[in-house]
Amino acid sequence: MKRIVTATVNNQPGVLNRITGLFTRRDYNIESITVGVTENPSISRMTFVVNVDDETKTEQLTKQLNKQIDVIKVQDITDLPKIERELALIKVVSNPQTRSELAGIIDPFRASIVDVSRDSLVVQVTGDSQKIEALIELIRPYGIKEIARTGTTAFTRGSKKGSGQEKSQGTYAN
Repeated sequence: MKRIVTATVNNQPGVLNRITGLFTRRDYNIESITVGVTENPSISRMTFVVNVDDETKTEQLTKQLNKQIDVIKVQDITDLPKIERELALIKVVSNPQTRSELAGIIDPFRASIVDVSRDSLVVQVTGDSQKIEALIELIRPYGIKEIARTGTTAFTRGSKKGSGQEKSQGTYAN
């Protein structure tokens, strides 16, 4: 099963290497990883998407990560209310006749065309992984030249209580 695990860590050289080494030693396969500096320049947030066999493996993973010296906090946020996004750039075979057709396909996904050449165009799309997969499948028949994906980045939503988000907690666009 796919799990999303976040870790806040000290922003120092070698931390990423030590943490991914732990994944390797424990035989976990990282499906995607994103890392970036937080609002505090001395702390980074890592988001891992991993496939594990069961809940016990996830618990073992979080415990092992928490033992690392530079790790501040680890959390499995898979089942929590969260904001989850990924960015994909997709280079699609295109000519003047197919461009408007492709634009019609990508429009409902709130994707945009960010580059156009004689024989291709580049589509930029953000959202959850399922949304990106759905768009890729729809434009695949046109011919995909190249895909670059960032991997999932995520964090938990703010709590409703006292956050001022009571009225806006309804439907969220991807």
